[in-house]
Amino acid sequence: MGWLADLVGIPATGPVISFMPIILIAVLFGLAMDYEVFLVSRMHEEYAGSGDPQRAITRGFRASARVVAAAALIMVAVFASFVPDDDATLKPIAFALAVGVLLDAFLIRMTLVPAVLALTGHGAWWLPRWLDRVLPNLDVEGARLGGRVPTLVVE
Repeated sequence: MGWLADLVGIPATGPVISFMPIILIAVLFGLAMDYEVFLVSRMHEEYAGSGDPQRAITRGFRASARVVAAAALIMVAVFASFVPDDDATLKPIAFALAVGVLLDAFLIRMTLVPAVLALTGHGAWWLPRWLDRVLPNLDVEGARLGGRVPTLVVE
């Protein structure tokens, strides 16, 4: 099964369960996108307000990194809690998910993504003109409010 098979208690020889790669890819991709949305949407909100990519990355990361770290650590703990189980089917899936979430959240989402965004600067937030015409013009961050808080008038 791999280098850490003895440590985890997985038999070194045996078949790979046919649905295991599908489950691993689906769950890890879903969690990765969730963490990515938390981080990058907050950074984009800052960029929409300030127009400064470095400030947006720094402030957006500070605002959302704790949430992503907490969510990742919770998921790692949940998946790792299944590793001591004697079920030979569940154990490798749980171990792979725990390691995968740990690596993705802290190495990719919290290190590599902000670094790439910082290197690309304004280009990270650039939208091609042809795509801008095709996509609907949604103001998700509330940039058009100009700092005003919307009020409801009831008569």
